[in-house]
Amino acid sequence: MKWTLAAALLPADRLLDVARTAEEAGYSSVAMPDSVFFPEKVSAKYPYTKDGSRFWSPETEFIDPFVAIPAMAAVTTRLMFHTNVYKLPLRDPLLTAKHVASIAVMSGNRFAFGVGLSWIPEEFSFTRTDMRTRGARTDEAIDILKLVCAGNGPEWVEYHGTHYDFDRLMISPAPDRPVPIYVGGHSEPALRRTARVGDGWISVNTTPDKIVAACERLHELRASYGRADEPFDIIAGPVGNVSRDDYRRLEEAGVTECQAAPWWQYGADFRDPAALRDATLRFADEVIAQY
Repeated sequence: MKWTLAAALLPADRLLDVARTAEEAGYSSVAMPDSVFFPEKVSAKYPYTKDGSRFWSPETEFIDPFVAIPAMAAVTTRLMFHTNVYKLPLRDPLLTAKHVASIAVMSGNRFAFGVGLSWIPEEFSFTRTDMRTRGARTDEAIDILKLVCAGNGPEWVEYHGTHYDFDRLMISPAPDRPVPIYVGGHSEPALRRTARVGDGWISVNTTPDKIVAACERLHELRASYGRADEPFDIIAGPVGNVSRDDYRRLEEAGVTECQAAPWWQYGADFRDPAALRDATLRFADEVIAQY
């Protein structure tokens, strides 16, 4: 089992120290969230709270992961990074592929790209993108990313889909290893997308039982697509009173990496650099080392 430090909601001026501490303490990776803006009024309920409300304030800092990850990679040498998750259908896939390829090259192939759809209607209307076609456009965008970031360095690629269409072009630099594409989401379409084209899956923060159930469904779907024997990562976000037995059970279900935000677990003030570091190291001592 590997361990990811989930850096969601952290102030921007804490991120570089967090990355250094994570590498020092033996975490495998750092995960960065994506949020373009905070609409004052939202016409849909947040799917991961009981009452549908957002649990973060409008002023909560969400540094663009394409800015934060290169900065953190520059002050570390071993740590991996991934997005959790990048709202892919809000963006043009070729422009996104340019960013992803550049980050992969500049970080020395220490980047995996986690993608999702977004649940906020206003994010689509305000960015002039179509929410109704978000799933189909995400599928095509993943195809384009896999072409550009196939691991062969710069090469000519072209794509002719329903939503995106372009003739031969080359994006340079491009990585000399394939960039893993992870897919987030627990819905049946998300699990099917993961099983069909994903190199891994990222869970939401939920109970170990729900993660295990999703893993079982993923194994079924990957077998149906003939991909059961291909390498595949599962990054889980278990929450609650997670025991060592729970971590063992997740690993047996196929989880390869668990996410943690120790400052929440220990009630530490993440705005305090010392408290943030102490919580990060404490989890490493009490959980990672013991596990």
